[in-house]
Amino acid sequence: MAVVNEEFLKSLHAKLDETTEWPSVYMFKFIIPADNRRIALVEALFSPETKISTKESSGGKYISITGKVVMLNALEIIEKYRKAAEIEGLIAL
Repeated sequence: MAVVNEEFLKSLHAKLDETTEWPSVYMFKFIIPADNRRIALVEALFSPETKISTKESSGGKYISITGKVVMLNALEIIEKYRKAAEIEGLIAL
């Protein structure tokens, strides 16, 4: 399971509330081991209308997944990071 740093999430929440007008498009970026099950788990975090792009690492061991989605508030973003942290091997950028 990935580790979520609660201090980071608290700081991110405050910064988003201070600097962002809602709703807003937010870009999530995750790196995971190249495994179809994990890719599916990350993609399942997003709704069907989310624009998702993937890129394989040069060695083929990892995949970066970027999702751009309209979020209604900072709490939605924080909750998505918490759900993503449940995926083994995930790195959130």
